[in-house]
Amino acid sequence: MNFTNVIFAGLALLSQALLLWQWLATWRFPLHRRVAESPFAPDITVLKPVKGCDETTAASLQSWFDQTYTGRAQILFGVPTASDPAANIISDLLQKNSGCDARLVICEEVLGTNGKVSTLIQLERLAKHEFILVSDADVRVPPDFLPNIVAALAASNGETMVTPTRDRMRVDIGLVSCFYRLANPATAAMRWEAVAVNADFWSQVLQAASLGPLKFALGAAVLMRRKALADMGGFTCLANYLADDYQLGHRLAEKGHCLALCPVVVECWSAPMSWRDVWQHQLRWARTIRVCQPLPYFFSILSNPTLWPLLWFALVPNEFSVGFLAASLFIRALIIENLLHRFTQKPAGAWPILGPVKDLLQAALWLAAFLGNLVEWRGVRMKLRRDGTVTAR
Repeated sequence: MNFTNVIFAGLALLSQALLLWQWLATWRFPLHRRVAESPFAPDITVLKPVKGCDETTAASLQSWFDQTYTGRAQILFGVPTASDPAANIISDLLQKNSGCDARLVICEEVLGTNGKVSTLIQLERLAKHEFILVSDADVRVPPDFLPNIVAALAASNGETMVTPTRDRMRVDIGLVSCFYRLANPATAAMRWEAVAVNADFWSQVLQAASLGPLKFALGAAVLMRRKALADMGGFTCLANYLADDYQLGHRLAEKGHCLALCPVVVECWSAPMSWRDVWQHQLRWARTIRVCQPLPYFFSILSNPTLWPLLWFALVPNEFSVGFLAASLFIRALIIENLLHRFTQKPAGAWPILGPVKDLLQAALWLAAFLGNLVEWRGVRMKLRRDGTVTAR
C-alpha cells in the first residue's frame, strides 16, 4: 500500500474524529440556560475600559444600565483621554441614566504596554465592591446578565452549581467568564470570522474543558472576587501582556481557584471590518495563542477537518480519497449548521458553506502565526515576546 496514501488517510480520519469530539463536547454544556432568580446578589463593580467608538457603542454601553439585578451595581467607564470620542457618548448615557451609580473616569496614566489593563488598574482604585466584573467596550448583554453570571459564581458562596458536565457539585469558583458571539457580521470578511467564533471557538473551548479544569478566561465579560484578583497580583502584573484574559485565568488557576463558564452568551458589536482588519485581528489571536500554549497550538492543525481530506485527495486522487473528501465537506457543513443554530439561536442559512473556506484560511493563519512576532492592536504595531508580553515596535 502506498505510504503517502496511508499517512494522509490517517490524518484525514483523525481530523474528522477530532471534529466529532468537538461537536459532542458541546452537548454536555447547558448553553443558554438561565436562572429565574438567585438569592445570592452581591454588590458588583463593573469596569468598562473604552477607547474610541462607532455607531454600535452607545447601545452596547446602555445595556449595562438596563440590568434587572437586585444587588447594587457600580459602573466605571474608563477612557484614556478626555478628548476620546467615547467620552461624549458616555457623558450622555450618564445623564440619561442619572439614577445609576456610574462614573466616567479619565485614565491618563500609562502603566504598561497593554492600554486596556492600564485603564483597569486605574479604575479598580475607585471600585467600591468586593465583586469585580470586567467587560470590553463592544460587549452588549441581555437584561438578566448580571443575575446569571453571579449564579455561576455562587458555588464559592456555599451553594452548589451545575458544571459543564451538568453534574451538581460544590466547588470554589474564583472566576466566571462568558462565551460571546459576533452579532453583526456586515462584510464577507466578518462572516468568515463569525463562522470561526460562532461555530468553532465556543465548541473548541468546551472540547478543551472536557480534558480537565479550565486554565484560561474569555475576556468579553469576566466576574471575579477582588480577593482572588489580589491573590494573583492584581491587574498590575498583567500590564505588559497582550492576552490579559488568558493570563488572568491562568494565574488564578495556578493559585488554586476554579474557573467556570456562564451559560448566557453575550454579544460583540463592531463597525464594518475589511479583509485586512479581520486578518490582522485573527493573526493577533493566532500569534497570542501560539505564545501562550505553543505545543497545543502546534498540534491544533491536526484538527482542521477540510485541510487533511483535501490534501489526501490532492496527493492520492482515487475513489476512496474523493469519496472521503465529499463526505467530510458534507459532515462539516452539517456540524457548522448545528453549532451556529444552537449558539446564535437563529437559522444558520447559507453560512455553513463558508466552513471549508474558513478552514483553509485558518490553516494559512496557523502557518503565519509561526512566521513572525509582530501584532497589530487598535492600529498600533507591537512586538510579541516569547513570554507573552509586548513591546512597542
